[in-house]
Amino acid sequence: MLSGVRIGIVILPDQRWSEAQRRWRQAEDWGFDHAWTYDHLGWRDLVDGPWFDSMSTLTAAALVTSRIRLGTLVASPNFRHPAAFARQVTTLDDISNGRLLLGIGAGGIGFDATVLGGDTLPPRRRVDRFGEFTELLDLLLRQDGVTWRGDWFTAVEARNGPGCVQIPRVPFVVAANGPRSMRLVARFGQGWVTTGTGGDDLGSWWESVAAVSARLDAALDEAGRDPATLDRYLSLDAAPVFSLSSADFFSDAVERAAGLGFTDVVTHWPRLSSWYAGDENVLTEVAERLAELRRL
Repeated sequence: MLSGVRIGIVILPDQRWSEAQRRWRQAEDWGFDHAWTYDHLGWRDLVDGPWFDSMSTLTAAALVTSRIRLGTLVASPNFRHPAAFARQVTTLDDISNGRLLLGIGAGGIGFDATVLGGDTLPPRRRVDRFGEFTELLDLLLRQDGVTWRGDWFTAVEARNGPGCVQIPRVPFVVAANGPRSMRLVARFGQGWVTTGTGGDDLGSWWESVAAVSARLDAALDEAGRDPATLDRYLSLDAAPVFSLSSADFFSDAVERAAGLGFTDVVTHWPRLSSWYAGDENVLTEVAERLAELRRL
């Protein structure tokens, strides 16, 4: 931990398992607190390259690790039905012996939104669907024999046995920047994850992170929820500068996140080019600092 903040890393599912398993093992050996992968059928300009399923990848990762928490960043209703997804979640929670963190979000536009032949929904409709997805998934993971007929999803006597290892269910880490999604965080989330709301430079991005964090405080207050009951995750690489540009830059970002009340931050395993392009030597240096702190 740096500044009392837990550190996580995203390992994109763009490598064959013969290569990827080394990364998941290494993330645990280095002492990262959690490791994540993207839940997409294809992502941005990587859609034509190698890409693997998130739940299968996390299952394999669970079998080659024993401590590190594992998660989706984030699953969405773009191509998932809660009844089928609940079975996958329960299975992965069992295989990982209760190490699963379930990141969920409304789903964006692009490949995932259209690959099944549907139309791209406007933001308000995506949040409508996300609200129903979250509520139904919560029920399915906690109760047996769920029947539901909503605007977006239907379930008929859906079973959930044997249930989650984690009680009452796998923790939800809910992605939210807007007021309606933040109400879902307050109601269903054990964690909240944000990317901020953009900015042309690093300073304005941090300002957006502070603003959205204040917005969450207001949502929790309105719901009467104690802020101490919610973990706060910041995706550092939504900023215009890659968090692993240098070890010092990463440490500074963690310090700044801690100052804004975040309990957890997430970086990305450096890639050779395109998104999250960087030097693995920087990641190694960060990991060495983490190891040194754990020895103190």
